[in-house]
Amino acid sequence: VQLQASGGGLVQAGGSLRLSCAASGNIFSINVMGWYRQPPGKVRELVADITSGGGTNYADSVKGRFSISRDSAKNTVYLQMNTLKPEDTAVYYCATDPRGCIVLRSGTTDYWGQGTQVTVSS
Repeated sequence: VQLQASGGGLVQAGGSLRLSCAASGNIFSINVMGWYRQPPGKVRELVADITSGGGTNYADSVKGRFSISRDSAKNTVYLQMNTLKPEDTAVYYCATDPRGCIVLRSGTTDYWGQGTQVTVSS
């Protein structure tokens, strides 16, 4: 599986951005997809994930502001980010794992997209 992320950029605090991640290759093995982020000087952390059945999971820090969705016909997952804060500044990575949520959420998956930079100015 190959993942191609896009949609990052520079935005002022309070603004919005939408990230996209398109999957290709052995897409039939995909059941869960998600987004991680790595702020400057910090470890990578899970932001949100979504299963093929539409079940979602969010980090507490983004609940109520971010929304993850997927378009199965396009093999694409989206991360709508609203009310952005400077602390949301990070490189954002999409990820998946054919072994499911537990592996994806452990951060040990081998399937990562390239990062996309999100910078929120105050």
